[in-house]
Amino acid sequence: FTEAEFYQQNFDPREYLKEYYSMSNSREGASEFMMQNLRNLHKMFSLDGLRGDILIDVGCGPTIYQLLSACEHFQEIIALDYTDQNRRELEKWLKNEAGAFDWEPVVKYVCELEGDREKWAEKQEKLRKKVKQVLKCDVTKANPTGPVSLPPADCIVSTLCLEGACKDLATFRNALRNISTLLKPGGHLVMVTALGDTYYTFNNQAFSCLCLQKHEVEEAVVAAGFEVKFSEAQPYVVDDDRMDLKGVLSLVARR
Repeated sequence: FTEAEFYQQNFDPREYLKEYYSMSNSREGASEFMMQNLRNLHKMFSLDGLRGDILIDVGCGPTIYQLLSACEHFQEIIALDYTDQNRRELEKWLKNEAGAFDWEPVVKYVCELEGDREKWAEKQEKLRKKVKQVLKCDVTKANPTGPVSLPPADCIVSTLCLEGACKDLATFRNALRNISTLLKPGGHLVMVTALGDTYYTFNNQAFSCLCLQKHEVEEAVVAAGFEVKFSEAQPYVVDDDRMDLKGVLSLVARR
């Protein structure tokens, strides 16, 4: 199991972004994983009731792809991640600093899904304005953002986070309970979860992943006090030596 401290010391956000989020990655199928997730997020954030004032992104990493559909439906976004260098990398893009990662092809792809590819610059600006805070969090703590307390959110989005942060199913179930405290009653949880995956690699380093099945995730969500509204597993069929992923679960639940 990859401990939190190993992430803090060794996780290189630039290399991670280059490997998994660059549309120009020449390896066949390299960006298919991300595109599949973008289509699923677009679908979930189009569902009824997924709107409101505050959205909290739990385990944002150095990425923004998971907020591109969401930012059309919420007024204020708070991004949370454990690893300092991930938060710095994200802030670099938010502040439009030199050397920030180029998300333009990804933003264009999402705009295309929404029906207007030309709106990409506008969407980038909208997202930059809406992300109000980038804070440290630890999903294994009862108060994940302690000592900071946040206003209760209308929605939580968490993509590919808990399965990396949790060493076993009990920890995963606890983490879901912990993050549920960030939500208003009636608020929504939107998740993208890797299924059947035990590791992912980039830059010659391997990171562990909790091997989960669809029913285990659904049961954990229900045990954390949610009602599952949408749950769809898709197989991942790309021959991908970066990970042993079998599928991806898209899930929406209401507290």
